[in-house]
Amino acid sequence: MDFDLLCRGFLQVFHVSNLLVVLLGVVGGVVVGALPGLTATMGVALLVPFTFGRPVLQSMVMLLGIFCGAIYGGSISAILIHTPGTPAAAATVLDGYPLALQGKAGKAIRMSTVASGIGGMCGALIMTFLSPPISRAALAFSAPEYFALAVFGLSIIISVSGRSLVKGLIAGLFGLLLSTVGLDPTSGYPRFTFGSMDLYGGPAFIPTLIGLFALSEVFLNIETLFKAQEVGGRLTDMSLSLKELSPCLKTIFRSTILGTFIGAVPGAGSDIAAFVGYSEAKRDSKHPELFGTGTLEGVAAAEAANNACTGGAMIPMLSLGVPGDAVTAVLLGALILQGLQPGPMLFREHLDLVYGIFAGMILANLVMFLVGMFGARYVAQIINVDRRILLPVIFLLSLVGSFAMRNSLFDVWLALGFGILGYLMSKYNFPASPILLALILGPMAESNLRRTLIMSQGDWRVFGTRPISLVMLGLALVSVVTTLIKEQRARAALKQAGLRLQ
Repeated sequence: MDFDLLCRGFLQVFHVSNLLVVLLGVVGGVVVGALPGLTATMGVALLVPFTFGRPVLQSMVMLLGIFCGAIYGGSISAILIHTPGTPAAAATVLDGYPLALQGKAGKAIRMSTVASGIGGMCGALIMTFLSPPISRAALAFSAPEYFALAVFGLSIIISVSGRSLVKGLIAGLFGLLLSTVGLDPTSGYPRFTFGSMDLYGGPAFIPTLIGLFALSEVFLNIETLFKAQEVGGRLTDMSLSLKELSPCLKTIFRSTILGTFIGAVPGAGSDIAAFVGYSEAKRDSKHPELFGTGTLEGVAAAEAANNACTGGAMIPMLSLGVPGDAVTAVLLGALILQGLQPGPMLFREHLDLVYGIFAGMILANLVMFLVGMFGARYVAQIINVDRRILLPVIFLLSLVGSFAMRNSLFDVWLALGFGILGYLMSKYNFPASPILLALILGPMAESNLRRTLIMSQGDWRVFGTRPISLVMLGLALVSVVTTLIKEQRARAALKQAGLRLQ
């Protein structure tokens, strides 16, 4: 680690022109992230052509600003309108929206901003100081390790099942069934596509997410459209005291470490990191029964993890030339467009640029934090808009977001279908999050399980011979057992308290 080069990198990014493009990138990213359907990947990809011919560092810091801003921005719509703006914010909905219904939308957004800022900043610092060793660890991942990681992620379904574990498992199994739709990952044979080319890639994730969360909420609210004027509770609480923040700091730093290392594993992504961070926070909490009802710790856990993932995903991209997620794949393309090849040679031949990117990532997270803290008060006022105006706007944005990803009317109908499904699930108290988690991890688990069995010629013992996969499977088992024990104790305590009250 060369501190002199890092200082020179900060001097470069603190040039007025670079500060301006970082600010524009962050604000644009927050807007993109907050609009349902416009993901961080789309926001970065749309601006890559405009970087051609511009200074490399200036182009990169602008794209990094969009990246960091969009991941944070997804939490805004997740908290205010029950709609994750990006897949990374799917876990934020679980506690963010219940807080908004209690009139604490401003408090939830401030907690999201603080957790995102700390997570993103620490993730960028870990990226700066520990890139080489983390990259070498990520290289050790092969098919068995990816399968074990997917199993560990799927074990989180128990944590996000809500009040009924059985209904959560049913929803998770339904999501795994949906993940088998499309082309077989090994043979390429179409499965459950009913002759439709639009289903060859499986149900599109963004329309599915929008339908299950946004449109289902619109349909639920239509039932009582003329009975009340508010979306939920009126906005009553904007402050976030040190007393409320202090208990969440342990969760934020734990989620930051988890998010950074998950982000460094190519193909994992911030959505997985957010759910893992949320699950670990719930498992470690003294009051796991409060998760899902509106707790600041749940918001902090998800947001710290998904924002730390931005720094983690940059590690293999810069060090090895292997993108950590979809956004860093686009960023890799932007560097290649500038005539640079990410990987070991980039560190050898353009070390000053590498440290400039490190400094730019830290600056982008700092600007994101400042923008979020300044704008929280104004953004949170959305919850006070008359519901008869807000619901049609949400409905229209949801349909536009569903269409925009692939310019496909099929995706609009898909979102409407999942909206109806989400509405029925809400009426019968089935959680929607396990479906999303299964859709994310199901294909990873299936494809890597089959690759592993091909590699080992059908020998299942291969998972016990590889230390990383064995540890990950052990962690999955521990996570399931400890979560079940803590939830059982919490239910017993609540039941006992209820009996005493009677």
